[in-house]
Order: sequence, then C-alpha cells, then structure tokens
Amino acid sequence: MRSALKITIAVAALIPVLAFAQNRPKDGYLVDSAGLEVMAAGANVCVRNSQWTPALATVTCDPDLVPKPAPAAAPAPKAAPVVAAKPEVKPEAKPKKPEPLNIEEKIELQGMAFNKADMTDDNKKDLDEFIADLVKANKERSEVRFGAIIVTGHTDRIGGLKHNMKLSEKRAITVKDYIVSKGYDQKLIFWEGKGPKQPIPVTKFCDNKMKRKQLIECLAPNRRVTVEVVGQADPTPKPAAKPAAKPEAEAKPEAKPAAKP
Repeated sequence: MRSALKITIAVAALIPVLAFAQNRPKDGYLVDSAGLEVMAAGANVCVRNSQWTPALATVTCDPDLVPKPAPAAAPAPKAAPVVAAKPEVKPEAKPKKPEPLNIEEKIELQGMAFNKADMTDDNKKDLDEFIADLVKANKERSEVRFGAIIVTGHTDRIGGLKHNMKLSEKRAITVKDYIVSKGYDQKLIFWEGKGPKQPIPVTKFCDNKMKRKQLIECLAPNRRVTVEVVGQADPTPKPAAKPAAKPEAEAKPEAKPAAKP
C-alpha cells in the first residue's frame, strides 16, 4: 500500500510539469514553471522527454554532450615591416702593382794590352755608358736596381795556364775596383778569372803559325773582362689611350638666295 501511495504522489507531482513541457516541444528536458530542468527524484539526473537528442543537451544536464566552444584563434603574427635592402657598395679595386722586370745585361770590355791588367780608355768609356744606361729610366722600365754585378777576367791562349789564370784575376779585380770607385757597393760585386778557357769564337781562326806580333793582334778580343749585371726594374706604365677625335660635322652648303622673279 505504501509503495502504491508513493507512486501515486510522484505521478501527481509530475502532471503539472508534463503539462508545461508539452508547451515546449523543442526542449529535450522536462522543465518547471521557472524554466529549470526537472531532476529525477533520487537520481540527480535531468528528466529527458521524447524530443531529446544529443543536439538538445544542456550544460546543466549533460555537460559532456555539449560541444565545447572552439578556442579563440590566436591573433595572426604581425608581419615584420619590409626594409628595403641597401645596395651593396663594393670597395674600389686597388690598382694591381705590376710585376717587376728581371734584368740581365752584359758587356765585354775587349782589347786589353797584352800581358797587362790595366783598362784602356775605351774600356772605361764603354763601361761608363753601360752602367749609365742601366741606372736611367726609359720608355719600357724604371731605373734598374742592381742585385749583383759579376766580373769575369779572361786572357788569350799565349803563355802558360797558371800565369794566364792569375792575369785574368788581376783584370777582373781592376774592373771591380773601377766600379766601386763609381760609388757602387763592393758587396754586390763578385769576381773571378777564367784564363784562356772561354775564348771569343772568332779567334779560333787565329793560327799559331802566325808571326807572334800578328798572333797577339789576332787574339786581342780574348784579352777582356766580362761585366754582367743582374737586377730588377719596374715596368713603365703605358699612357692611357686618347679618345678618338669626333669627325667634324660636314659643312652645310651655303643656301643661295632665291632668284627674283
């Protein structure tokens, strides 16, 4: 009896709620007169009606079924301001220094007196001109910077080898001392004697059967001192090419006055 009484009271309590819910067919839950969802007695859950679908779920009754609001989109990062690239300024290329020129010049001071080590006046003149040309700039190069001066004495074939070797050394020393007297550093000068070992080719025709005086005269080119200069010089820069001259404008023919009628 008590159970039947409880059911009757519960049904009676739901009558006005059902009547109100019929007026809200689109809601998925039974609501009371205040518009709040009706909770089932003792179950702590909302009472769903026949219209209920997951799409009608509310946060109060079915929070797990209610779609979560999409998270607010993060603001788009601000684009960095475009900075115009500065034109690259290339440093001006330095003019390349020209490579130095290697200089090798040689002179033969021939015709020294027979069996003597003295320089002739012609020998001194030729050597002075030779050195002057080297230390003077020209169109192709600057003044030569001496690196070494090699002085070699020679003799003809007349006489003994030992005597001629000493004579050739004396001739080399004579020329070396003359160059030093002109102000050149003797540390740059190297000297030696070759005796008769390096004759001038043309003297091969001097026959030993000649008379002595004639043979001495024939072999005169061998009685000499060779002076060789090794050094460097800077090339002379070539002048800039001049721009081609513009052709003169052709002279216009002089206009003749119109003939009078």
